[in-house]
Amino acid sequence: MEICGEGNSGEIYRNSSLGSSSVGGGGDGYSNNPRRYGINIAASNLIHAPLTTLLEYSGILGGSTSSYSQEREQLISSPSTATGGGGGGGHQEVTIRIIGSAENDHDDEPNASPNVEALPYGQRGGVVEGNANTESSISDGSSGIATDSSSSSSSYQRYDIQNLARWIEHVLPFSLLLLLVFVRQHLQGFCAALWIAAVLFKSNDILRRQTALKGERKKSVLLGMTVVLILHVMSIYWWYRNADLLYPLVLLPPSTIPPFWHVLFIIIVNDALVRQVAMVFKCMLLLFYKNSRGHNYRKQGQMLTLVEYFLLLYRALLPTPVWYRFFLNREYGSFFSSLVTGLYLTFKLTTVLRKVQLFFTALRTLSHKEMYYGSYATSEQVNAVGDLCAICQEKMHAPILLRCKHIFCEDCVSEWFDRERTCPLCRALVKSADIKSYSDGSTSLFFQLF
Repeated sequence: MEICGEGNSGEIYRNSSLGSSSVGGGGDGYSNNPRRYGINIAASNLIHAPLTTLLEYSGILGGSTSSYSQEREQLISSPSTATGGGGGGGHQEVTIRIIGSAENDHDDEPNASPNVEALPYGQRGGVVEGNANTESSISDGSSGIATDSSSSSSSYQRYDIQNLARWIEHVLPFSLLLLLVFVRQHLQGFCAALWIAAVLFKSNDILRRQTALKGERKKSVLLGMTVVLILHVMSIYWWYRNADLLYPLVLLPPSTIPPFWHVLFIIIVNDALVRQVAMVFKCMLLLFYKNSRGHNYRKQGQMLTLVEYFLLLYRALLPTPVWYRFFLNREYGSFFSSLVTGLYLTFKLTTVLRKVQLFFTALRTLSHKEMYYGSYATSEQVNAVGDLCAICQEKMHAPILLRCKHIFCEDCVSEWFDRERTCPLCRALVKSADIKSYSDGSTSLFFQLF
């Protein structure tokens, strides 16, 4: 029996020719389709399995979400299209073919070769050609076995990733609960650490802006910042006076062996408060050089850099006594504790030596007229190139001769090398990458934990 024309055997298919307004036309239907906004993620999938949904959407798991959504949209949109809803000029044909038993038995052997001798002579060539085409298609199918094996291995990998994502989704809620309980147990320590870090970041930003103002910096801001930082540091140490915070400041180990989280608290708090004390000294330097007549900003930058490198050296030594007491725990055995402590001190020695080298480099730069990017130029050298600075386009003041033999004003070139490492004219490398200038008043914001 055949309905609405012919079709392929054993198939029920849809042959649709839809107009431009067949889906969602007239403003109704599917105007809330998320694909209009470039997002093809169902809200229910995102709630129940967020990680798996995101991996599928990104294509790591093969993009099964998009194919599933397309099939779902076709199934949903077919009834409305067939009834003419949403579009005015849509046309659709559905063909159904029911195959009889005799015809089905004939279709079960599609590759059976007919008897060539029983056919008329004129039809034998077509049968031979059909057999040749069948053999070539079989050879083409055998050549695709390697491709099928590689695709199967990639599907196994996607399956493993999907299982891992599901396991993480199963464990994640319980992990968040444990994290919540941990934060509640150490709530005071977390709040104190966040407050100290916030004060540190804000103070660093204010100090950098006041340094950039040069002669226009405000004394009231620098004095107020100095007083606030001193009171803040003193109040924190008074509040935690029984928490063994003062011993590491003089490089002495704590009185008792602290737990791991208490070790981190001591190191983080001391590291942040020491930097705030260094900011107090930087504020004093900015006040001093603002009141000086010469306004020697290069000397000011060198002093700020020297203070920062001394701070980096001291911060590198600050966690050492705390970790020394923590690792040297006899409960784990004398041999194991001594081995771990010796390895830590060995690793620490390499870091400290590097900080010592940088500190002495900054000290030599301050004590000598020779700078790490050039030296003061003589009057003959200035007259040879012309008494005009290429940066400020004015008469040179305290001219500096770079290693590439170009001459600039001291203040101009010092400010230039705060941001760059090459000559302003020839772009030759003048300043070494190992030497970082902190003449802008900034403080390193990375925590020294080990």
